[in-house]
Amino acid sequence: MEQLHPYWRMAYIEAPRYPTKLKRPFTDLPALGDDRAALILHRSRHSYLLLNRFPYNPGHLLAVPFREVTGLEELTPAERADLMEELEVGRGMLASALQPNGFNVGFNLGSAAGGSIAHLHGHIVPRWAGDNNFMPVIGHTRILPQSLDAMWDRLSGDRATLRLAPVRRTRAKRTRRA
Repeated sequence: MEQLHPYWRMAYIEAPRYPTKLKRPFTDLPALGDDRAALILHRSRHSYLLLNRFPYNPGHLLAVPFREVTGLEELTPAERADLMEELEVGRGMLASALQPNGFNVGFNLGSAAGGSIAHLHGHIVPRWAGDNNFMPVIGHTRILPQSLDAMWDRLSGDRATLRLAPVRRTRAKRTRRA
């Protein structure tokens, strides 16, 4: 039998999940004034991007609107567009820094769907061919090869090289019907 030795895991296991003063993490985290402590990687006008403290895979990001809502229908069109753009910023950041083979992107709407915090947030999970092994299925354990602090450093350092400019919109050419 092989043994796994991720020695850094004990520091992760023993670390507090959120500062105890946070009652509503997704609303309170942006107000902390310390994006590194909050694990926030990017802010836009209506939403922000942060590392998930309970990741499915290394680099698992969350796109969160600043305004506290529980469903996409509660967002204004501008907020919805901004949140979708934040998902793409996160995907681009992960693609550049980690070169995954693919992504899972989505929302868990409601507690029955797996939503653990009553605040709308989207997930961006980088995936690699063969990244799923027996540990989650049999051992009910995820093995994460890098700490959250190291991943924040890796992704925040990479964002300087990313062009985080708005997506260019192009008009479709109109053809004249005879």
